[in-house]
Amino acid sequence: MNSAFLQDALIYLAAAVVFVPIARKLGMGAVLGYLIGGIIIGPFFLGFIGQEGKDIMYFAEFGVVMMLFLIGLEMEPAIFWRMRRLILGAGMLQMGATTLLCFTALSMIGFTWPAALACGLALSMSSTAIVMQTLKEKGLTKTEAGRSSFAVLLFQDIAVIPILAFLPLLAITGVKPPSDGPASLMAGLSGWTQTLALLVAVNAVVLVGRFVFVPFLRFIARIRLRELFTAAALLIVIGTAYLMMLVGLSPALGTFLAGVVLATSEFRHELESDIEPFKGILLGLFFIAVGASINFKLIFDHPLQVAALVCGVIVIKSAVLYATGKVSRLSLDQNMIFTLGLGQVGEFAFVLFAFIAQLQILSSQWTDMMMGATAISMTITPLLLLMNERLILPRFGTKEAVREKEADSIEGGHPVIIAGFGHFGSTIGRFLRANGVDATILDNDSDRVDVLRKMGFTVFYGDATRPDILRSAGAESAKILIAAIDSPEINFDLIEKTKKEFPSLRVMVRAKSRLDAYELFDMGIDDVYRESLDTSVRLGVDVLCKLGFRKYAATRAGQNFIRYDEAALRTLAAHRHDQASYIFNTREQIELQEQLLTIDRETVHNVHDDAWDSEKREE
Repeated sequence: MNSAFLQDALIYLAAAVVFVPIARKLGMGAVLGYLIGGIIIGPFFLGFIGQEGKDIMYFAEFGVVMMLFLIGLEMEPAIFWRMRRLILGAGMLQMGATTLLCFTALSMIGFTWPAALACGLALSMSSTAIVMQTLKEKGLTKTEAGRSSFAVLLFQDIAVIPILAFLPLLAITGVKPPSDGPASLMAGLSGWTQTLALLVAVNAVVLVGRFVFVPFLRFIARIRLRELFTAAALLIVIGTAYLMMLVGLSPALGTFLAGVVLATSEFRHELESDIEPFKGILLGLFFIAVGASINFKLIFDHPLQVAALVCGVIVIKSAVLYATGKVSRLSLDQNMIFTLGLGQVGEFAFVLFAFIAQLQILSSQWTDMMMGATAISMTITPLLLLMNERLILPRFGTKEAVREKEADSIEGGHPVIIAGFGHFGSTIGRFLRANGVDATILDNDSDRVDVLRKMGFTVFYGDATRPDILRSAGAESAKILIAAIDSPEINFDLIEKTKKEFPSLRVMVRAKSRLDAYELFDMGIDDVYRESLDTSVRLGVDVLCKLGFRKYAATRAGQNFIRYDEAALRTLAAHRHDQASYIFNTREQIELQEQLLTIDRETVHNVHDDAWDSEKREE
């Protein structure tokens, strides 16, 4: 193995391990940590990696390839059809208006119309990698801003296909073959021929995915080797990417199409689970590469031009996005998240500018400048979102934001605080309220906050992981904090900060799975509630009743099962890191549960339980 490769891998991973935790501690998010790490280790600071960032993007582009494949897998026709108005409406408005304004601005500074149009199309792209990762970290993917962002990004990803087909028509010469990598089969072809070849390649990927990939995966699945299925998934991703490169197209585009084709197959979830671990680390390397690829020499040589280009693009895109959000009827805070989140130029712009340079539509100097502006805009975005979260939204996010600040001086507030008021948290809140217990509610979805306030709930808008927000909600005097946020990562963060800032506050936590419950036990939390356990057992109780069991006996069996399963959960937590031990103890606990339930079933606890079956007696 090449020692240089190991050295580069060591530097990349060290940068991630050092800078990401620091960024998270400072509240900046993991994406900004990766970007800062890339800048520090890049050729213009410490110089540990890269020759002006040129070779770095090749190393990390695979992360984007993986991400686009997973996004394609999520493209079920039913989801697209359900969101069609938002995707087509918001997506077309954003891309059309941004392209038009950029085209006008670039034409005014001397660009030819083909160059201005090509650059306008590239600059209209936003970063799916940064936006979706940041929204996921902050638990905003299911808000109105998250849905609108996903719709616009999805439209942009799909629009790359016709844009790549259209660009050769703007070229004055054929495609210039790249200096490295596999030779393009489209090298030297005329514009119309290239467009036709691209359309043929796209349709070929669709047909191969439908008639080759699916039967191939069925064959691999019959062998029943998990590692072989993972290898097959990687083979599909890498093979599709390589074939697209052979015809001179974006490998990310090819894998996105492959993902779309496989979205309706029975292997969708298996592919997602196998690819996800590779995607995460490679996407982190992509962010490091973006930071390292910023050409500071170019910035120092042309500081005014680069600054004007970056500021101009962000201002134009932000204005268009804000107007798009208004048309989509987003509230102020949701619109600000939507606007600043998508205000950068995205990773697909690197692909489009490289293709534009091959077509000789734009000079090499302006191409480098555009790529530099793209990388800088991607680096600025997490900072803008952080400023929005810390400075803008607390003052202007909701109509009653001032009242939230006044809550700092509240004494003797509600005994219960609920963090997260989605489907899970709202059920708890309504149950408590119906029994005379008022709760203070924290949620970061302003639309939901407005509705809850109209219903009479005491609601605080903001990030529950911020100690100042918790303090204003009365955490110092409350007795119980219910962590009901959908994201396990955010719940873990909330628990750590609560235990540090409010040690006397009892924490009761929602867990999405057994694995999350194990992590919570390690954090010292005793009150852990798996969200699916009670519902699953209640359904099982109803099944027993419909099969002829007495209502009392079935209900008692269900409650005993929950009690035994909770005890088994704590026993198994100590063995989860050793697979063999975990499997052995799991089988032992299952047998023990079944024996206890059998003994309980055979014991007559109450012969006078007719009231439990009153519905049957009335029939």
